[in-house]
Amino acid sequence: MIEITFRQLRYFDALAGHSHFGRAAAACGISQPALSMQIKELEEALGAVLIERGARQVRLTKFGEEAALRVRDILRSVDELGDFARASRGWLAGQLHIGMIPTIAPYLLPTVIGNLTRMHPELDVHVREALTSRLIQELVEGRLDTAIVALPVSEPSLTEVALFAENFLLVRPGEDEGTPVPSSETLREMRLLLLEEGHCFRDQALSFCNMQSSPREALDASSLSTLVQMVSAGMGVTLIPEMAVAVETRSASVSVARFEDPQPARTVGMIWRKTSPLAGQLLQLSEVVCRSADALREQPDGHRAIPGPKRRSGAGYALKRRAPRRKRLAANSRLARR
Repeated sequence: MIEITFRQLRYFDALAGHSHFGRAAAACGISQPALSMQIKELEEALGAVLIERGARQVRLTKFGEEAALRVRDILRSVDELGDFARASRGWLAGQLHIGMIPTIAPYLLPTVIGNLTRMHPELDVHVREALTSRLIQELVEGRLDTAIVALPVSEPSLTEVALFAENFLLVRPGEDEGTPVPSSETLREMRLLLLEEGHCFRDQALSFCNMQSSPREALDASSLSTLVQMVSAGMGVTLIPEMAVAVETRSASVSVARFEDPQPARTVGMIWRKTSPLAGQLLQLSEVVCRSADALREQPDGHRAIPGPKRRSGAGYALKRRAPRRKRLAANSRLARR
């Protein structure tokens, strides 16, 4: 009888995902020699080689590729058993793995974590920041319990629950303050700075300008912080979500303006597997996220007044009004059962 431990399977799963002993060991919280020994013992137990060891990275053998798929299924089943146990408690407790996209995490995460710690002290939250495509993959594979992203994601195996809508604001050099706000058509003729390929926020900005792709001479950045600093240096203009304004513009010489209605916007929501036994607890979590967004909205934004239509005096960024709590819970419960 083959003797295999779940620890070995999890280590092999990490190695298959990272294709590098050092990164896999760091993800597992063990030393590289310890990981290598566990993989070697797993290969000896199976009587087959799982990986090709190279100088800089490892590569799965053909058997290793097939084994990795089966191991992921095994680990997902074990994790789901744990999820069923957690779901039986009826409240948020234990480990919870949450994913967030980079244009949400730095701004919403601190408030969400603070509220979760206060309201659910038995919850052990692990956060993963990545692009939407990566979060969806890890969610489907069972590595994440839920993710906070821009909707829709259009993945048949996932439940989508809308939380709030958020407008995009125009960021331009400080000397442009007070000048007319360009329309989407005029914006196409300007040097529009965007996030690099793979960010859904990039696609949303291009959609507002009715552009299929950015001009060849356009400059891309990997973060909103870099975009704002590029604007401050006079390299062009950009769009950022309202929740990012207070953080990203406080140390930059830029002006911020709202577009005329209809303003560009995105819908922020939560996604999780339709088969997840934690659906009820995740709905509780969605309420915490909504309250966190409300609290963030009511904080003084700390940046210069934003000229434009429907300016809300003394407010931070303006989230669109949500339905009453009872109606939201009822509607989200119906979504979760689909």
